[in-house]
Amino acid sequence: MTLQKELDYNAEQIQVLEGLEAVRKRPGMYIGSTGTKGLHHLVWEAVDNSIDEFLAGHGEEIKVKIKEGSIISVEDQGRGIPVEVHPDKKLPAAQLVLTTLHAGGKFDSSGYKVSGGLHGVGISVVNALSEWLELTIWRNGYTYTQQYEKGVPVTEFEKSNSTTKTGTKIEFKPDEDIFDNVKYKFDVLANRLQESAFLNKGLKISLVDTRPGLEKEVTYQYDGGLEAFIDYLNQDRDLLHDDIVYLEEEVDDTYVEVAFQYNKSFNERIYSFANNINTHDGGYHLTGFKTALTRAFNNYAKDNNLLKKSDPKLTGRDLREGLTAVVNVKLTEPQFEGQTKAKLGNSEIRSVVEGAVYNYLNQYLPRHHDMAKEVINKALEAVKARKAAKKAKELTKRKGVLNNNSLPGKLSDCSSRKSEESELYLVEGDSAGGSAKQGRNRDFQAILPLKGKILNVERARLNKIINNNEIAAIITALGTGIGEEFNIDKLRYHKIIIMTDADVDGAHICTLILTLFYRYMPELIREGHVYVAQPPLYKVTYRGDEEYIYTDKQLQKYLADLDRSKVSIQRYKGLGEMNPSQLWETTMNPENRKLQEIMVDEEREADSIFTRLMGSKAKLRREFIMANADLASNLDV
Repeated sequence: MTLQKELDYNAEQIQVLEGLEAVRKRPGMYIGSTGTKGLHHLVWEAVDNSIDEFLAGHGEEIKVKIKEGSIISVEDQGRGIPVEVHPDKKLPAAQLVLTTLHAGGKFDSSGYKVSGGLHGVGISVVNALSEWLELTIWRNGYTYTQQYEKGVPVTEFEKSNSTTKTGTKIEFKPDEDIFDNVKYKFDVLANRLQESAFLNKGLKISLVDTRPGLEKEVTYQYDGGLEAFIDYLNQDRDLLHDDIVYLEEEVDDTYVEVAFQYNKSFNERIYSFANNINTHDGGYHLTGFKTALTRAFNNYAKDNNLLKKSDPKLTGRDLREGLTAVVNVKLTEPQFEGQTKAKLGNSEIRSVVEGAVYNYLNQYLPRHHDMAKEVINKALEAVKARKAAKKAKELTKRKGVLNNNSLPGKLSDCSSRKSEESELYLVEGDSAGGSAKQGRNRDFQAILPLKGKILNVERARLNKIINNNEIAAIITALGTGIGEEFNIDKLRYHKIIIMTDADVDGAHICTLILTLFYRYMPELIREGHVYVAQPPLYKVTYRGDEEYIYTDKQLQKYLADLDRSKVSIQRYKGLGEMNPSQLWETTMNPENRKLQEIMVDEEREADSIFTRLMGSKAKLRREFIMANADLASNLDV
């Protein structure tokens, strides 16, 4: 569905608000960070402009390429950026768009009725933060080009070959002086582009990686839109009902599209978008959806006697257990919070979405009584579990567990009370825990030994999770609480380091702990507090010299030039095989140790991996292991 009507788009629609001075000095203000997310944000800015052209009814395909040298190319079939001389600035309009902050066709609704580029700074920021950028425009029967370096034109705006083609191509190389790392991740780009294809019925988006050794190509196009999106998101889940609830409605100049379906898991997953921008932090459109869902199901349950008199009113959280939903709105003047557009601030959109969803469900639920009953019964089970969890918390608090004033007995705490300089090691087994306690620096390193494998939280509700002794010890040691009560401001350690054996059991324990954090304490991962220790695999002794080796590849390289007859190699099969001084020297000393920070580049991909690895379908685990077997090493079976 397209809101856009055929409108003029030429130099008069380009409005100039201010210059481009501060971008290179403070890039984080415009792209969020100079790390991985900021690097990929450059691509989103270029792609979003191309999608805006599609929404305006121009062009059906967008081509994205990753080239050697971290060069990105984004090409569309739109109208092409206007090339006429701007009436006030006396420069080609395209040059103004590329070199001036807040210059674009998105401030004047006669250029774009719907767009994701409210601020109008996108492509100029990409230009400013690129070592070089080359602009190609096909418009008015001709080809126009211009080259830039660090945001400054280095060639004239040139008109050349005649053509019947229309569109814009932006090719750029990120500036290595700005970004921490300029290596693009294919999967991160692919996931976001697939998302955009789901959100825009019929749009074809291709991604090609031509980097040597990394060659890969994918193409996305979905006529099913959000219904296809939900089907994709729930493909690895046990469904509660077969039909996908789908609605779309246009209210004045606002377009509302919602799709959802329940599964049998205990987690809710709601993705919200505004003008194709993923609003990770939600906003009023998400609030409107949640309110309507809660009200509609509660009213239906009451009107159809699906709740007993003793049953409480179902809360929104109860009714969202197992929900997978996508909320997509398009509006003429979106008000995003921050340049990275993580939250939608238009308060009026709440009533629009709430009204559309509530009215639709009032008609839908009576026609799908069995589905409504299944959802309500699941919510009632969630209520029971919530009450049980509350009782479990009260009981454990009386016993001194989950109480910030009472730390677990097996925790060997550090002497520092400053969280920013303190570390907590979660150590597999009492033996390794004992060595870690002796070898650590007591000033800032705390040790919590874990006995066996903790509960798999992917298949359990919170009441069972809290009753698990090892999980309760972790929660208490961290001090943050869990679930709805989680408060990261109470975190007692800036670094949480998972330290397990380099074998199958160790990998499983590590994954179980990460599942706990991802599902019930996600802020720990998002804010960079979770790490995995990398203990050495070998100790190599050669002519009296000792060397610790961390990978098989490193071992082969080290041994290449040595006399093998004089080499002694010790393979560490577990942390317990190292004495306290060795454990400190190799794995705990900040000057020598190797830590892997746990980060989530793509929420959907992370969610899918945890579902496949820790969910109820053994077939999915087997398929995942087989597909990734060549990536595994150093695991003793």
